Amino acid sequence: MNQSQAEYNPVCRMLAERIAPLVAALYPDADQQDLVARFIEVSGINEAEVEAPVVHQSHWDERDIMVITYGDSVVSPAEKPLQTLKALLDRYLRDSVTMVHILPYYPYSSDGGFAVTDYESINPVLGDWGDVTAISHDYRIMADLVINHCSSEHEWFKSFQRGEPDYQGFFMEASPDDDLSRVVRPRTSPLLRAVQTPHGEKFVWCTFSHDQIDLNFANPAVFLEVMRLISFYIDQGATIFRLDAIGFLWKTIGTSCIHLPETHQAVQLMRTLIEHRQPDAIIITETNVPKKENLSYFGESNEAHLVYNFSLPPLLLNALMTGSAKHLRTWLMSMRPAIMGTTYLNFIASHDGIGVRPVEGILSTDEIDELIRVTQSFGGEVSWRTGPDGEQNPYEINIALFDAFKGTNKGEDHYQIERMLCAHAITIAMEGVPAIYIHSFFATENDYEALESTQHNRDINRHQWEADLLSRQLDDPLTHHAKVMSGLNRLLQIRKQHAAFHPNAPQLTLQLPDALFGFWRQSLIRDQSIFVINNVTDQTQTLALSTLNLIDINEWRELLTDDVLTDLQGEMELAPYQSVWISNRWWAVS
Repeated sequence: MNQSQAEYNPVCRMLAERIAPLVAALYPDADQQDLVARFIEVSGINEAEVEAPVVHQSHWDERDIMVITYGDSVVSPAEKPLQTLKALLDRYLRDSVTMVHILPYYPYSSDGGFAVTDYESINPVLGDWGDVTAISHDYRIMADLVINHCSSEHEWFKSFQRGEPDYQGFFMEASPDDDLSRVVRPRTSPLLRAVQTPHGEKFVWCTFSHDQIDLNFANPAVFLEVMRLISFYIDQGATIFRLDAIGFLWKTIGTSCIHLPETHQAVQLMRTLIEHRQPDAIIITETNVPKKENLSYFGESNEAHLVYNFSLPPLLLNALMTGSAKHLRTWLMSMRPAIMGTTYLNFIASHDGIGVRPVEGILSTDEIDELIRVTQSFGGEVSWRTGPDGEQNPYEINIALFDAFKGTNKGEDHYQIERMLCAHAITIAMEGVPAIYIHSFFATENDYEALESTQHNRDINRHQWEADLLSRQLDDPLTHHAKVMSGLNRLLQIRKQHAAFHPNAPQLTLQLPDALFGFWRQSLIRDQSIFVINNVTDQTQTLALSTLNLIDINEWRELLTDDVLTDLQGEMELAPYQSVWISNRWWAVS
C-alpha cells in the first residue's frame, strides 16, 4: 500500500491504523509501516475498493446448518470423491445443510489430513480446485487452516533442513535444556525432534507428532505466507475458515505455550484482514479446552465469529446415559449469550473424539470415569494426554456417535435411534449454528476394521462408505441409517422455518426435574416463542404445562407432531427420549 492509495481510500487508511498496534505488539523490532503494508498486500485486499465490515453483523440465520465431512467420506469408482460428495449432498441433504466443512483436502503425510504437505494443492486422490469451487456454488465452504504446524514432508521444512536462509527461523525451535515443564499439549509423544542441518543439530517443536512441525509465528514471514494462502482460498470459493489447534499458535519458552496473549492478537489480526478481504467471511476457532478458555476466543467481538461448543457433546452423552440433565442444565445456565456478530457452533460428533477436557470442573472424576467405562462397553476407545507431572489423563473418547447411544449406564437397550434423535433435537434447537458430522446423518457404526488397520483411535469414527452401498442403505426406509437421516432432515427443515431458532435469538434455561431438559427461545423481534423440552430418560415422563409460560392469548402448537395444545394447564406425556418444540407460531416467520 503506497501513501497516495492510503490517502485516496480512507477505509484502507483506517485498516492500516487498526492493524498497526497488533503488528507492533507481535513484531516490535520490525519496520512497522512496511510490515503493515505487506500484510494488507498479501491478504489480497483491493486498496481502491475495500469496504469496512459492518460491526456486530451476523452472517447467518436459522436456515444455516453445517455438515462436517472428509472429502472422501463417500467414494465411488466412477468419479473423484469431491464430485461424489457434491452429488450426495445434492441428493440427500440439499434441503437441510447450507454450510460444508470439508476437512483438510490438501495432500498430507499423516494424522487424517492434518499434516499438510502442500497448502496450495488439492489431494489428487480427492479431485481438484474446480471440484471445491463447484461445491461452493451451492454451499458455503469452511476451509481448514492447519497453520499451527505443517508436515515434515512439506517443502518449507525440507528447505529448513537444507539450511536455506529464507527458512531459518520458519519453525519453532528449542533446546532439550530449556524448561518446558509447563507446556500444555494433547499428546504423549516427545515434544522435541532432533534434526540434522548444515548448521548442526537442531531441535524442532512438535505439539502433535514428529511428522507435524510447529511453525514459528514469531517470524513475520510465516504469518505473511499464511495470509497469502487465505487470500488464495477465498479465490477458490471458501468463505468460512476453521483455525485448527489455534490455541497452540504462539510459543514462549517458560510458559504453558497455550492461549498466550500473542495468540489472541494473531487471531485479531487475521480476522481484521480476512473480513476486509471478504466482508461475509466467518472465522471459527478450534480449541478443545475447558469452557472459560474456549470462550476467550470471542475476544471483544474481535476474534472468532464462532467458537465450538466443546462442552456440549460429553454433557449430552452424560445426560442421556444417566437419565439426568442436572449437569447439562447447570452448564447451559452459565453460558453467556453470544453478542450479535458472534455465536456458537453446536455439535455432538466430528472427525475427532468426544473431548473430556471441556467438562473438567463440571463433571467429577468419578462421573468422567463412568462416561468412559460405558462408552468402552459400547466399543469405544480412549485417547490420552500427558499432564504437567507426567501423568496420563483422558483427552477424548473415540467412538461413532450412533454406537455411543447404544444404551445407558445400565447397559444396552432398544432406544438407540431415539437417543440419537433426542440428542440432535437438543443441539439443533439451541442458541448457535448446528454442525452435524456426516456419519451422524448416516448413523454409521464403529469402524473396527479401520481401527485395527491404522491403530489410530480416531479412525474408529472415520469410516469410508462406498457410494452405491450407502445409497441402498439410505433408500431403504427400514434401515437404521434411513431412519436416522430422515429424522435429522425433518428436524432441520422444521428449524429452518422458525425465526426463534435464529443462532442469536434469546435463550433461557428452564427449571425442570432432572429427567427433563428444556429451554426457551424467542425470535429477535419477539413475535415467536418456542419451548424445547426433552425427556432424557428411558421412562415416560410427565410435563406440567403450567410450569411453562404459555400465554393464553396465543394458540400453542407442538411443531414436531403438529398437535394443538388445548389445555394450557394440563399435562403432556413424553415418551422415552421424546423431544417437543412448543410454539405460539407454526408458520415461517423469517
